[in-house]
Amino acid sequence: MISRWAIVVADRARLVLVLAVLAVVGTAAYGVGVFDSLSDGGFDDPDSESAQELALERETFGNRSADVIAIYSSDDLPATSPAFENEVRRVIADLPEGTVESAVTFYDTGDRGLVSDDGRATQVVVSLAGETQDDMSRSFDAVAPALESDLLEEDLAGPWAVYADVNHSAEEDLARAELLSLPVVLVLSLLIFGSLVAASMPVLVGLVAVFGALAPVRVLTLLTDVSVFSINVITLLGMGLAIDYALFVISRFREELAALPADDPHAARTATRNTMTTAGRTVLFSGLTVAAALSSLLIFPQNFLRSMGYGGIAAVLIAMLAALTVLPATLRLLGRRIDAGRLPWRRRRPVETGSDHGAWAAIAHSVMRRPMLYLVATTALLLAIAAPFLGVRWGSVDYRVLPADSPAHVAFDRLNTEFGAETSSANVMVTGAGREEVATYSQDLAAVPGVSSVQPVAQEAGSSLLRVVWEGNSQSQASQDLVRDLRAVDPPAGAEALVGGLTADTVDLLASVGERLPWMGVIVVAVMLVLLFLAFGSLVLPVKAVAMNVLSITASFGVVTWIFSDGNLEGLLGFESAGYLDATQPILMLAILFGLSMDYEVFLLSRVREQWDLTGDNTRAVASGVQKTGRIITSAALLLAIVIGAFSTSGLVFMKLIGVGMLVALLLDATVVRGLLVPATMKLLGSWNWWAPGPMRRWWERYGIRETDAVPVPQARSEREPAPLP
Repeated sequence: MISRWAIVVADRARLVLVLAVLAVVGTAAYGVGVFDSLSDGGFDDPDSESAQELALERETFGNRSADVIAIYSSDDLPATSPAFENEVRRVIADLPEGTVESAVTFYDTGDRGLVSDDGRATQVVVSLAGETQDDMSRSFDAVAPALESDLLEEDLAGPWAVYADVNHSAEEDLARAELLSLPVVLVLSLLIFGSLVAASMPVLVGLVAVFGALAPVRVLTLLTDVSVFSINVITLLGMGLAIDYALFVISRFREELAALPADDPHAARTATRNTMTTAGRTVLFSGLTVAAALSSLLIFPQNFLRSMGYGGIAAVLIAMLAALTVLPATLRLLGRRIDAGRLPWRRRRPVETGSDHGAWAAIAHSVMRRPMLYLVATTALLLAIAAPFLGVRWGSVDYRVLPADSPAHVAFDRLNTEFGAETSSANVMVTGAGREEVATYSQDLAAVPGVSSVQPVAQEAGSSLLRVVWEGNSQSQASQDLVRDLRAVDPPAGAEALVGGLTADTVDLLASVGERLPWMGVIVVAVMLVLLFLAFGSLVLPVKAVAMNVLSITASFGVVTWIFSDGNLEGLLGFESAGYLDATQPILMLAILFGLSMDYEVFLLSRVREQWDLTGDNTRAVASGVQKTGRIITSAALLLAIVIGAFSTSGLVFMKLIGVGMLVALLLDATVVRGLLVPATMKLLGSWNWWAPGPMRRWWERYGIRETDAVPVPQARSEREPAPLP
């Protein structure tokens, strides 16, 4: 397939480019409308106990959740004064019709907990109207400005205030990341390629990938909810992988072009065909591999994680298509003008065509002279870096993910300082029990260690809603354990009790992620084994690649645990540690990093396999592969690290975590793993690197996808096949 496409793109480059440009313009014009169709939240499992409690609560009593907490204060008026009360009541009366289920105030309930310790502030607890998250988001958008007062100061806390600030911060972070990364990527590309034209190609392909990926995501919003954060992963992966693929393709094109006579009128066509049948095949397999890794996110019930999968898959596939259509067609038309605008100090420097001699090859030979030493030392280093991950603590999203100066964070700080110690709560929905039975059950709940109070919220025939309150942060381990203890309390005979609330959401999230994580691993590993076997005809290399990727990824998890959970480098990175990691972020990192690691693995092993087929010499093949790809992989990792690292400037803690964690993993993978671990393990395995059972090997030789169409040189059994195991 790729060979036929290579002929088409080389012989019909103008037509391919025109059609591609029209497709890009059309999809981009349609895709930019996606921003009005994206949803907030999406961190819950619809089938969890907390989600069922919330659904039953709303069905029975309407919405009683503290969706928005408006804090009103004045330096001149006490909260109990008639003027203060009249202003609060006026604001509530003027709220848009149909946007609020209820608004609870001190003036209606007499609850002193709604008045600040100094008596100059009060809370108004607002429950929004709406059946879905999108409905409630629209309600919040209408309610938030209506809650403002000309007489009183106002701050908004609550989950929807947090969502609004998170979305606003995410938009700013996205714009800042693009503003920071694109100029740096362009400058580094110029230094890497040495010419203005070649340097512009990765950025061009990256922009095509980002804007092109918006269209399929918008189509998906017609079928299901898609989180607003899918746009962040589209930018991150679309730009990053497009740069990777452009580097691979352009480097191979220049290498092929340099090997042809300068006066050959068909040099550009020949170089394009050769590039597509070699690097093009690598890009195709890499794109499918990364997309397959990201597809593992689709098994999770949380809309947030599935949306990351949707956006990531779209970005990867569009980046791959751009690198196989727009880029080769452009290269075919440019020909040797790809090196136009060379930097002065690069004008006499020949294009590197690669060999088994050079700096990278020297490193590989050094490693292969002492493979066991390098293997043990490198593995020990990575495990030491990963060690903090053993003590990781888990939580979920709350106001602490926001910058300290964001409005919602400031409002929550006021709640926790001006209205007494920080408290958490759980809603308990009891069905099938009478009043006396509910009263007895309430006493049992109140007897759970740590519980401060159990308050009846609403009651009607056969159904009761209770609110359990305790001191402490909702995401702490103590709060999570307390929710588990509440659920362990037996409800009245014949009755059913469901425990929900913010902490219960976190407990259910951790259980849901833990239940599906092994299946995610099975899917990722199985797909990797199949795709890498198709690419290289070996059962050994895929297993080895998975093991090495686990090492580098686990090391990055150790780093983010040490920083974001343990609270190191807070001042340097500009964040405040919550004392735990958000459970969804490592899952997202795992899927992305597994795919990106395989990206470099495929590129390196493709060149090694190419040399193995030509020479049958394992040591020479490894050294040549490392030499030919070392500079490109390092350059690609550096550029991708710039794109991803820009997210470490985010004000959102979880985006900063992704930026730092993926930056560490990429740099480790491109240097320690590819430069040291791969040569060491391949030297130790020798010809076993390429082993597969006879029938599978023969099938691959007939149907497998190779980097080149070269026929492997005949070798004696002792050289080409490993001896039978004893």
